[in-house]
Amino acid sequence: MFFKENLKMALDSIFANKMRSFLTMLGIIIGIASVIAILAVGNGAASEITGTFSDLGATTIQLSASDSEQSGEALSNEDLSVLKDSIEDIRYISPNEQTQGTISSDDESRQAVISYGTPDLQYLSQTMNSDLVDGRYFNQNDYDESADVVVIDEDAAEALFGRTNVVGETLRVTTAQVPLNLRIIGIVEGRFGDIQGAFDTSELPLFIAMPNSTIGNAIPQFAGISSAIIEVGATEQIEPVSNQIVRLLELRNNAVGENKYNATNFLQALDQVDNVLGLFINFIAAVAGIALLVGGIGVMNIMLVSVTERTREIGTRKALGATTNTILTQFLMESIILSLIGGLIGLTLGILLSNIIAGFLDIIPNITLGSVVLVLVFSTAVGVFFGIYPARKAAKLDPIEALRYE
Repeated sequence: MFFKENLKMALDSIFANKMRSFLTMLGIIIGIASVIAILAVGNGAASEITGTFSDLGATTIQLSASDSEQSGEALSNEDLSVLKDSIEDIRYISPNEQTQGTISSDDESRQAVISYGTPDLQYLSQTMNSDLVDGRYFNQNDYDESADVVVIDEDAAEALFGRTNVVGETLRVTTAQVPLNLRIIGIVEGRFGDIQGAFDTSELPLFIAMPNSTIGNAIPQFAGISSAIIEVGATEQIEPVSNQIVRLLELRNNAVGENKYNATNFLQALDQVDNVLGLFINFIAAVAGIALLVGGIGVMNIMLVSVTERTREIGTRKALGATTNTILTQFLMESIILSLIGGLIGLTLGILLSNIIAGFLDIIPNITLGSVVLVLVFSTAVGVFFGIYPARKAAKLDPIEALRYE
C-alpha cells in the first residue's frame, strides 16, 4: 500500500514539472545513449574485423622452425610429406616461402613476388589462391620432377604479353641473379582489375607461383624451408593437430625438448586482437559514462530543490503520521524513477543512433542483452546513489520547523 502511494506521489511530482524533469534526465539520457551506441557499434565493428580475419585463416597453422647449425633448412620436403601422410586432419600443407625477382617476356619486364611451394600452395597462398581462368595449377608430378613450369595471374599476363591467353608461352624469371625459363601452365584471376584506369598499376609488383623443388634445384639457397602453412578441416582440430605436428617433427628429427619447432595458429592472434579491441571499446564507453555521473549530479541537485520547495508538504505529512522511512522512500523512489526513465529513453536513442552509425559504416551493430541490463542497472544505481542525500535530508526535517517554513 505504502509502495503504491509513494510511487503515485513520485510520478505526480515528476509529471507536474515536465520540463524540469526532462532537463534533469538529460545528462542520464545522453550518457546512456552514448554508452549504448559506442558498445553496439564498437562490438559490431570488432565482430566484423575479427570475422573477416577469421575467415581468412580460421583453420590455418603456421609452422616455423629454427636450426642453429644451418639456418633456413630446419624443415625439409620429406618432413612436410610425412606430416601430411601421418596426420589425417591435415588437408593442405606447403612451404610458406616468397622471394622477389624480375619476370620478362620478349617485349616487357616487371618486378614480381615469387611464391613457391607444394601443389597445395594454390589453396594456401595469400597472393595466388584466386580462381583459375585458364590452364591448370602445377601438380604433384610437376613437383616430383622439378618441372620448369609457372602459374601467373591475369595482371602479369596483360602487363607482359598484352593478353591473357598465354598458356604455353615462356616466361623468363630472374631472382638472386639466376635466370630461369619457365613454361606458363595456368592463369589465375588478377588482383588489379577493379582499379585499372583509376590508378597507375605499372609500379605495382606482379605475382607468380612455381614448385619449390624447381627453384630449389636451380638456386640451392632457396632449397631450405624455414616455415610452412597448414590447413585443417575445422577450427576445433587446430590445437590437437598443432601438438601432433610438433611432437612428430621432434621425434623424427631427434629434437625432443629443444623447442626447435613452433606451431602457431591464427586463432591465438585473433584472441589477442579481440582483447585489445574489447579494452579499447570499454575504455571509450567508460569515458562516455562520465555523462552519467553528470546526470546523477543533476538528479541530486533537482531533488534538493524539490525538498526545499516541498518543505511544508513534508511537515504536514509528518504531522499527520508519516514516518521518516516513508518520506525517505518517497523521495528516493522519485530519484530512481527519474534515472530509470532517463535510462529507458537513453537506451532507445542509443539503439537508434547505433543503427544509423552502423548503416553508414556498413556493419551490423551488436547490442547484447548484457549491455542493456547493465545500462539499466547502472542508471537505477545512479538514482539510488544521488538520491540518498536529498531523501535523507527530507526524512530528517523537523515537522514543526517544516510547517513554519515559508
